[in-house]
Amino acid sequence: QVPLVESGGGLVQIGGSLRLSCEASGRTFNSYATMAWFRQAPGKKREFVALMMRNIDYIGALKGRFTISKDNVKRTLYLQMNDLKPEDTAKYYCAASLREGIFLPEYEYDTWGQGIQVTVSS
Repeated sequence: QVPLVESGGGLVQIGGSLRLSCEASGRTFNSYATMAWFRQAPGKKREFVALMMRNIDYIGALKGRFTISKDNVKRTLYLQMNDLKPEDTAKYYCAASLREGIFLPEYEYDTWGQGIQVTVSS
């Protein structure tokens, strides 16, 4: 059973919006102290996008266009992406850690989803 499953990706036009979802299987969601979104564009390293701890969120350079939230009842983490640009085209990954902290490097996370493609067309 895949621990984290992303959904909501796809093809969108410049300026459009998408909401990605990351659902945790079983009863593991509440055990994750920190959950995050990363993305990897073709030919580039995977980069941090946003994270959420139990009551605190942190968004990097994309703050203002992207927001992160979660629904504990649905065991789901979300990434709302607005005003999308071609440079947002990437495969987006959900990640989780049992530890709490503002973890930016990907090695801090030991549970990953398989990723979902977002393509912004011009």
